[in-house]
This record gives sequence, C-alpha cells and structure tokens, in this order.
Amino acid sequence: MRLAGRVAVVTGGASGIGREGALALAREGARVVVGDVDRGAGADTVGAIVAAGGVGTFVAADAGDRQQAKALIDAAVTTYGGLDILYNNAGIAPVGQDGFTPEIAEDDWERVIRVNLTSVYLCCKYAIPKMAGRPGAAIVNTASSMALLPLGMMDAYAASKGGVALLTRSMAAGCGALGIRVNAICPGYVDTPMNGLIFGSEMLREAFARESAMGLQPPDEIAALVVFLVSDEAASLTGSVIACDRGWVAFKRPAMLAPGGG
Repeated sequence: MRLAGRVAVVTGGASGIGREGALALAREGARVVVGDVDRGAGADTVGAIVAAGGVGTFVAADAGDRQQAKALIDAAVTTYGGLDILYNNAGIAPVGQDGFTPEIAEDDWERVIRVNLTSVYLCCKYAIPKMAGRPGAAIVNTASSMALLPLGMMDAYAASKGGVALLTRSMAAGCGALGIRVNAICPGYVDTPMNGLIFGSEMLREAFARESAMGLQPPDEIAALVVFLVSDEAASLTGSVIACDRGWVAFKRPAMLAPGGG
C-alpha cells in the first residue's frame, strides 16, 4: 500500500469527491480523519472505511471556521500522532445564489468565499506546522475547471476556485522549504450529489455530459488522482494546477475562441 503509516485529513469528506477520496486514501493504508458539517453522512464515510478494513475517524467541522479548522487538524495529530496529508476538498456551488456580480447578495458571496477559499487557507495555516519535515508530506487543494476557464454567471464560485489555484502556487515555494508538496486539481462536471442539484433532470445531465470531450466523470477518477498526488510517485510535482476534467476545458475552449463564439 502506497500510503501505509500516513495520516490524512479530508475536508468535505461526507459525500461526492471527498468521500471517494477518503475511501481511496484509506485503501492505500492512510489513517483518515474525515471532516464535514454533515454528521450523519460523515460518519457513514468512516463506517465504509472501517468496513473495508481501513482506519478512520469523523470530526464534525466547518473548515471555513477558524476554531473548527484548528480543531480538525489537532484531532488528527492527537488521534494518530501526526499529519502527513491534507486534502482540502470542502466546497459549495450554491444553485440560485451565485451569478453575475451585481446580482449576488453580499452574504452569499461571503459564504462561497469562506467555504471554498478561506477553508483552504485555514486548514493549511494550522496543518503546515504539523506537517513540516515529515517524509512524503503533501497537500492537495480542490480548485475547478472554472478556475481555468470561467464562463460567467458563477462569479463567486469562479473567484473562489481561481483563488484556490493561485494560493496553491503561491504556497508551494514556502512549503517546499519545509518538505511539503502542494498541488491543486481542477475537476470538471463530476457526477456527485452537489452537481446533481445543478443538472436537475436527466436531459440536462446529458447536456452537461456533452460539454466534456469524454462525458461526465465519476468521482473515483478524481480520488485516484488525489492518491497519486500524495504518494511518493508524485515526488516531482509541487505548485501544479492540474486539469482533470475529461477534456472539458480543451473541448470548450475552441468554441469560446472561435469567431462569433463569444
């Protein structure tokens, strides 16, 4: 197992990409602390880890809250004796509350930024000192294909995920001196409960699938990439912002840039 003996924290681990990531890290031998605001679903993720023979603990935590983010990181160190992996996955794309900047309520803007971007800052703030000098220490932050090619009308989400991408690159230098690698992933339309709210219907779901070169992606594909990025196999990767969107950006960009394409 590639991650035997390592300790991982996964934010937003109750469902979707975070749940699959937590399960995949545990399968590779990591002891996983799952953080989420959803107590029931978070406990279910840990139950699935344990049922598969892994080791995991659930901590109810809003990663965008300073005290709760610190408590989440401290719980990993207290429970398992250290911290090697931080997977900052918690995020929201609130349907009906995002849009064109003049139309976004200030409270909705602040919530999206807090959950998607501030949570990354806070967890890194408290995790990095605990991870410094530990062999194989690695951070993965979830950005989005919208950080690479925003299409408009999701201004808060695009700003938050663009911030995650640039924060990742900025942190890489300082973390490198501490022996910690930092990378970001940019998924496209992943088939998750959160995106299910956006799809709305099977017809709309199929329309979203056609927007990618290879269709909607299952969350286990993202989990496999996360495992790779925190493993020793990715020792040369830090400061990278990786498109893992089944070709959504590549497929969409020609249409966006073609004459008359907008």
